[in-house]
Amino acid sequence: MSERTLAIIKPDAVKKQAIGDIIARYEKAGLKPVALRMMQFSKSTAQGFYAVHKARPFFDSLCTFMVSGPVVVLVLQGDNAIKKNRELMGATDPAKAEPGTIRKAHGTNIEFNAVHGSDSPETAKFEIAYFFPEMDLVG
Repeated sequence: MSERTLAIIKPDAVKKQAIGDIIARYEKAGLKPVALRMMQFSKSTAQGFYAVHKARPFFDSLCTFMVSGPVVVLVLQGDNAIKKNRELMGATDPAKAEPGTIRKAHGTNIEFNAVHGSDSPETAKFEIAYFFPEMDLVG
């Protein structure tokens, strides 16, 4: 089943010049970028996007990290895109991620872990609309 998911190449991976490698990994796995933009998060953008984590102890440091440099925000489309992207990303902690995953290759630690990906169809719908409100989400 073809679906869409949101992916973010985080500031640490952008700084390491890993954008091309990460996008190539998506494409090789059959995930087609159907929307893409490079941007600098404002504090309010980061806080709004990660509002689900507001009560968590890492919320402030996560928001500070996400405004620390440019990011690349993508909508990926393909069969089982959410599950496939989660597998490609690897474990949140790069030290525990499987070899060949994006986080193993480009992540530094549990906080500076190179990429973000939607974790469910509901989350993907919210996240895509957050950055690409004009995008047709049907199909």
